[in-house]
Amino acid sequence: MIVAAGPHPVIPDFGPVSRCVQDNGFFCADWFTANWDSVFWPALVQHVRLTVMAVGIGFVLAFAAALLAHFKGWLERPVGGFTAFLYTIPPLALFELLVPGTGVSVLTVEIALVAYTLMVLFKNTLTGLREVPPDVRRVGEGMGLTRRQILVRIELPLAVPSILSGLRIATVTTISTVEIAAFIIDQGLGSPILQGLQSPFNTQFVAAGALAVALALAADGLIVLVGRLLTPWTRTRRAV
Repeated sequence: MIVAAGPHPVIPDFGPVSRCVQDNGFFCADWFTANWDSVFWPALVQHVRLTVMAVGIGFVLAFAAALLAHFKGWLERPVGGFTAFLYTIPPLALFELLVPGTGVSVLTVEIALVAYTLMVLFKNTLTGLREVPPDVRRVGEGMGLTRRQILVRIELPLAVPSILSGLRIATVTTISTVEIAAFIIDQGLGSPILQGLQSPFNTQFVAAGALAVALALAADGLIVLVGRLLTPWTRTRRAV
């Protein structure tokens, strides 16, 4: 059910109509607060879940591929080319191409989202491993470390900044792409944005858009914080 506001755009009937809502103000705090539990909080949780699933799966796949390419150099070009090809496909087009096979489902969305994370995560992980100074590896060999021990104790720790840089880009990009997924499934912050644009009721899409921006900033800040905790030597080097 919707409420008509005279000559103004139709407004979702999610609660009592205030003067701000009647006038279709840019942002009506009372409407946002009243509909937080029923509209925005569920959409935010769905958005986070879709993002975490995509980035998590993408990271596992890209990390494994980067390790293989690190040991088997010939794999870099085909894997890099394939992930770059996936990255060039427009999101909505990829969703539509997948629908005939996987249906209008979360699976369709997740396959596309994972595909968009692979290139950045693969390249940054491989770059981080390859940029470890040869002298450092030789020191490890001189200490009697095996190739696997050098990877775990030397190369991976030194590659953490590059890996986390890729993770930041992939996470923020996925958060924005999840909004487009609202054209396929009624989940995430893209859903209230799309509904608001169709009304058009300003508060609904302004609030949902602001939440998406806030989520991206929070995720980026969290990864930066984790990076600082995992690489304390970088802070010491800057202090010197």
